[in-house]
Amino acid sequence: MPRRNDLPLLIAGGGIGGLAAALAVAQTGRTVHVLEKAAQFGEIGAGLQLAPNASHVLARLGVLDAIAQFAVYPRRLMWRDARSGERVTALDLGEKFRARYGHPYVVMHRSDLLDVLLAAARADARIVLEPSRHVLDVEEHGDRVRALCADGSSYDGFAAVAADGLWSRLRKLVHDDGEPVAARYVAYRGTIPVAELWEGAGLEDVTLWTAPGLHFVQYPIRGGQLFNQVAVFTSARYHPDNEDWAKPDELDARFAVGCDAVRAGIARIGRDRYWTMYDREPIAQWSRGRLVLLGDAAHPMLQYMAQGACQALEDGVVLADALAAHDDPAHAFTAYRDRRSLRTARVQYSARLFGEIWHAGDVGATLRDTMLAARPDDDFSHSDWLYGWRP
Repeated sequence: MPRRNDLPLLIAGGGIGGLAAALAVAQTGRTVHVLEKAAQFGEIGAGLQLAPNASHVLARLGVLDAIAQFAVYPRRLMWRDARSGERVTALDLGEKFRARYGHPYVVMHRSDLLDVLLAAARADARIVLEPSRHVLDVEEHGDRVRALCADGSSYDGFAAVAADGLWSRLRKLVHDDGEPVAARYVAYRGTIPVAELWEGAGLEDVTLWTAPGLHFVQYPIRGGQLFNQVAVFTSARYHPDNEDWAKPDELDARFAVGCDAVRAGIARIGRDRYWTMYDREPIAQWSRGRLVLLGDAAHPMLQYMAQGACQALEDGVVLADALAAHDDPAHAFTAYRDRRSLRTARVQYSARLFGEIWHAGDVGATLRDTMLAARPDDDFSHSDWLYGWRP
């Protein structure tokens, strides 16, 4: 058996959070072994928003320049009424924003970010990447752990990280709180080539359209070559025991109230698949012995603040710092949890609140829009706590 100091950190899950953690830990001089259950490393989904708190992490990992060829830097976050088309409010992402937070707001394709992280990991001799390794269990044996995989293979490490996502199997070894909580909201999403855009489609902004019980998000990605769209609505047909409840006819019926620009976008959105929205209650226990949770395995959140990937990136560098500062992994994991749990809980709860604000009924929406109408576009006071984070 290898000496204790030669044992790698095992990371179960090779998504954005898992690879970010691998890169951050490798930068401290440790070896890392990433075990990914899929046959190849890849991301499901399309558009991804990276606020400055995530950009700071990417800069520390040395990959910020590499994403530039894929990134789009929007002019504003623009909020409009989905029915009338009228402006509600906006957040200016220009010079003042960049000066305040040190980095721009970035939108890009999820798979492009993963490819950049993957290339950096492959270039680091301290990182070993293993696809087709579905980790089913992690056993602790004194000063080491053993990851047991579905194909019968096993791997030893000095500690293990569960970065296996929303449906984390390993979370149950740390905190078994059942399955993720399904909201009654469902998302249809997809991309179209920019060449196929209709007149009036916005390419300079991230645009949010809202109406009672629904919202629609649009923005360009992949260097401006693709246009990402996400349509979300609450379904009257929802039933917790039946996943077949949000059909395209309901999508069309719900968004029929939209203005011309919204209906034009909905007509071009893919209908072959939809995603139920899930999150969980925050938890205080993130680790058990030499096993710790990261990203969605620790703190899955609704998408309304566009912070899921951002928070996983933050986790990765904080975990690396904790492991560098503590010889005992259990102590490192406690320090990591102490730095992360309250922040991620606040983002989880804030995401729920944003969903309620976006989807407010007519009276609530009128009050909301009246209050927001007087807000300056360069008022960053409510985003400092989120975007101003530094690793």
